[in-house]
Amino acid sequence: MTSSEQASTQPGQHMAAEVAAQPEVLAGLVERRSGIAEVAAEIARRPPRFALLAARGSSDHAALYAKYLIEVLLGLPAGLVSPSTATLYDARPDLRDVLLVAVSQSGGSPDLLEVTQAARRQGALTVAVSNTTGSPLNEAAELAVDIGAGVENAVAATKTYSATLMALYLLIDAVRGGAAEHVRGIGELARQALDSSADAVGRAVDRYRFVDRIITTGRGYSYATAAEAALKLAETSYLAARAYSGADLLHGPVAAVDEETAVLAVTSAGKGGAAMHEVLDAVAQRGADVLAVGSAAEKVPAAVRVGLPETAEEVAPILEVLPVQRLALGLALARGGDPDRPRGLHKVTRTR
Repeated sequence: MTSSEQASTQPGQHMAAEVAAQPEVLAGLVERRSGIAEVAAEIARRPPRFALLAARGSSDHAALYAKYLIEVLLGLPAGLVSPSTATLYDARPDLRDVLLVAVSQSGGSPDLLEVTQAARRQGALTVAVSNTTGSPLNEAAELAVDIGAGVENAVAATKTYSATLMALYLLIDAVRGGAAEHVRGIGELARQALDSSADAVGRAVDRYRFVDRIITTGRGYSYATAAEAALKLAETSYLAARAYSGADLLHGPVAAVDEETAVLAVTSAGKGGAAMHEVLDAVAQRGADVLAVGSAAEKVPAAVRVGLPETAEEVAPILEVLPVQRLALGLALARGGDPDRPRGLHKVTRTR
């Protein structure tokens, strides 16, 4: 984009458009799931002992979601890779009969590329999940999944994040022999989620526009949404945002919660949401101002509730993140920022 084109756009214009595009993007991925199913069939043909996931930034939160999917739906141990063990310390563990999934929207991060190359040399079955066909990461991995979200102009990842969640779900569901039955109507559900939550998100923007720090929290699958929420609020609104699993929040950090603390709690129908009741009782007793997001938001104590359509628990994060992205957009604009071009950030971050 040229400097004159940048000057002609309104703050947040790209992020708003990309948030709104997600129902179509998600529906399209489900329609094209046959390509993902082919990758899943190859994984099923060579069943791994365990799985590793490599990612950075928003993709790391998508990988966290996939970790829960793999452990719960496939019954396999799964872990998140520390890329520096390969890039800085030259560690070369035995990865025979191991599945390594590298998740990167751009497919161009040098550390993920090196991790994938090293893992393949060490015997792992490597899969790249990215939004860039023909990327170095796709070429390095044995198998590749294209999330197909299209070009994303805003720096903050929105449609690429939800599409990555969708692609990972379709992949893991297909490995277990599923037919994507829980996401067949995901495009319409996403549209409902955006439309039905708009008023509540507007109230949340008004209520929290002057807050300085916020804690985000969730359990189970929704912990990934809490982590992504903290990142979105930090990078677009420059808030001091910190994510905790609900369990970890009770193991010490709750001591820092008081009347000046805003808490964004992700709570959807299912075991993870049910486990959040104890957490929210604890922060409520300390006077925190709670914003609840999810299909079970109406069932918990909160100052503002953003309800969502109910789905199978394992696909709830695909919808949960939508109003969170709108919240980050709205707060950034209300605080005088431009979430399309947050200070000091670039679309592709190259680390090693």
